[in-house]
Amino acid sequence: MKLTLVVAVALIDADNRVLIAQRPEGKNLAGLWEFPGGKVDPGERPEQALIRELKEELGIDVTEPCLAPLTFASHAYDDFHLLMPLYICRRWSGTVASREGQNLAWVRANKLRDYPMPPADLPLIPHLTGLLL
Repeated sequence: MKLTLVVAVALIDADNRVLIAQRPEGKNLAGLWEFPGGKVDPGERPEQALIRELKEELGIDVTEPCLAPLTFASHAYDDFHLLMPLYICRRWSGTVASREGQNLAWVRANKLRDYPMPPADLPLIPHLTGLLL
């Protein structure tokens, strides 16, 4: 089974809310909410991939020292196995904006379960709830 490395971030604002993005129509798992991020390209470190993805998807600049690893997800889908480190980020420059047509929502950690998420993202929620309550 193919192993896919994806990196994600919990962007946390001054009110301790977490940013989630809705997967757009036409993508796998469309309509589900997820933490921003994306695939790690060959030869790329997870932190580099996250900095690149956040610029592309949200138009913000993040520096590596502002990314703190929190936990990871390991989930077997039907046709691949997903390994996804989750980082925490509380500092960035620029204004968060949807660059790829995705809906965005700032959500309290204890409300994340109110949003349908991919199976790989669900085990990450308790780590954030414990951190942000």
